[in-house]
Amino acid sequence: MNQQPPSPTPVVQPQQPQPSAPASSTNNNGGTHSNNNSTPPSPTSKNKQASGPPTPRRHNDQDRFASVRFEDVINEIYTLCKDQYGCRYLQRKLEEQKDDQRDSIFENVFPHFVELMTDPFGNYLCQKLMEHCTDDQRTLIVEQVSHDMVSISLNMHGTRAVQKMIEFITLPEQIDTVVVALAPNVVTLIKDLNGNHVIQRCLHRLSSDNKQFIYNAVSLNCVEVATHRHGCCVLQRCIDYSAENQKAQLVTEIINHALTLVQDPFGNYVVQYVLDLGDANFSDLLVRRFIGHVGSLSVQKFSSNVMEKCIRVAEADTRRHLIEEMANRARLEKLLRDSYANYVVQTALDYAEPTQRAKLVECIRPLLPAIRNTPYGKRIQGKINREQQRNQQQEQTHHHHHHNHHHNQQPHTQQFPETRISMGYLAPWMAGPNSEAGAAAAAAAAAAAAAAGANDMAFFSPFQSAATFGGSVPFSVFHNH
Repeated sequence: MNQQPPSPTPVVQPQQPQPSAPASSTNNNGGTHSNNNSTPPSPTSKNKQASGPPTPRRHNDQDRFASVRFEDVINEIYTLCKDQYGCRYLQRKLEEQKDDQRDSIFENVFPHFVELMTDPFGNYLCQKLMEHCTDDQRTLIVEQVSHDMVSISLNMHGTRAVQKMIEFITLPEQIDTVVVALAPNVVTLIKDLNGNHVIQRCLHRLSSDNKQFIYNAVSLNCVEVATHRHGCCVLQRCIDYSAENQKAQLVTEIINHALTLVQDPFGNYVVQYVLDLGDANFSDLLVRRFIGHVGSLSVQKFSSNVMEKCIRVAEADTRRHLIEEMANRARLEKLLRDSYANYVVQTALDYAEPTQRAKLVECIRPLLPAIRNTPYGKRIQGKINREQQRNQQQEQTHHHHHHNHHHNQQPHTQQFPETRISMGYLAPWMAGPNSEAGAAAAAAAAAAAAAAGANDMAFFSPFQSAATFGGSVPFSVFHNH
């Protein structure tokens, strides 16, 4: 079908500003200089010569940390966490992997961890600390933020810090704390622009048993999740990362609510995703939910796409039931005139068995004049014409093969006039043109060819080939059918 419903807005990780170095300014002579001791020149005086003493340059905060000793800023760590360049400085200290520096940063940051996880700059230090701290320190952090984990996950900066936490937790007590914190709010997180990434990280990083709380929540709220802009995408990821029992748990709920989901702008993608799994046990049960509703679903924008896919992937018996619903003139007339359903009819023509296709064509033919001038009417007319041409060609081929089979099974001897020489294999001719028998046979055959006429047969002398009229080849007679 050419007309597709709009895709759901992809779930995109929210971008947050990265700390960046201040831009250098251009001096009056075209060169560049840092902002250490002067402010950038005014745009209005860019081409004028400076007069009077130079203005003191603005202090470059980035350079301020180039030669700072860690010991000198230990008491300022919390303040530095919320500063663009101070945060970068502390991250570099963590990357040096010195235990005393790591422990000092942890001691100063830990009391403020919840606040810093949602800070535009502090969240970067929190992520780095989760990566480099010890297991004991990580456990303390998880317990510290557990009561606020949902609100942090909903924040555009906090979601990144929580995802990093989930990535690095390994101990059972750490995982249990996170699961207990998130479990009551799975659906809320899934439907949130930022929170859904936390659930997806859990799907990716946690074991099947540890992430079962997500499958339980989604199964209980299948329609609410599947019909949401972000939820429909998360539900598909749930299927991707599932164990077999978890996949069956989700698909069963999708099948139970298939009629509702298939008509939804986002839910229909979940239905199609199950069909695309290629599991006949799932897809056949799902398609059979639509038997008895083909007409109403085919005229809707979103479900018409699913009807086409159902006809393509259905088992043979199920497909017959779907197409049979369309095979009456009154219903077909409505479907053919509909801007969505006509594509379903075209798909049915492509995938129907010969007897059902013939029945469809018989119902469609009287309706063609009314839709012939529409784009889809022309396409349907073209399909029927091509099908008719293929049938005629097949009949001709079958007739030709049957004719040849008849000749092969019942060879007959056609006698030439007067001489009664067989058109089969004539032994005397093999004696050559100089023998009496060969000369007599050639003369008789030539006379028979002249009497029959050019439209009945093309004759070559047994001593003349069709190409050279000179080689010695067996006798050849070609019938024109």
